[in-house]
Amino acid sequence: MEKILITRAGFDQLDEELRVLRTQDRPAVIREIAEAREHGDLSENAEYHAAREKQSLLEGRIKELEGLISRADVIDCAKLSGSIKFGATVKLVDEDTEEERTFQIVGEAEADLERGLLNIRSPLARALIGKDEGDSVEVVTPAAANPTRSSRSYSNNYPNKNNNEPGSHERHPRKPSPHRSRAIS
Repeated sequence: MEKILITRAGFDQLDEELRVLRTQDRPAVIREIAEAREHGDLSENAEYHAAREKQSLLEGRIKELEGLISRADVIDCAKLSGSIKFGATVKLVDEDTEEERTFQIVGEAEADLERGLLNIRSPLARALIGKDEGDSVEVVTPAAANPTRSSRSYSNNYPNKNNNEPGSHERHPRKPSPHRSRAIS
């Protein structure tokens, strides 16, 4: 079974979601099913079928979270230093537009571009891993899957546990093309 990399914050978030699903949401759905059963004929009871579908989705999410948590390899980002690694918070500037963005490189299970959490398996994160402050990177990504400019430079400002600064993630439809970026501090 393949381990999945995850930050402590990401692990805690998944663990809390699992706790809420088990202790609050599951009992609430069970009550909904019981109440719907009391309305009579189950074959034509829309409330019952809706509650059962809700239960199915809930149990699926619980199983998914249990699987993620059991395979999690929690990385302590506070112990990282030097070149860009998993858990690093990086500040990037696009050399073409001078647009600045900040991302934290995280595992697949916790990635969320809206919150500035960049999947370690993304082309941008793979290009940044192992680089040092001041290095430029050039990344070519498919235009349809590219919510941000194609390449970035960065400075490694990590660990930064309090950096919740989301980047602006506008779509720029275009053909894949490399862009050069420069580092900022």
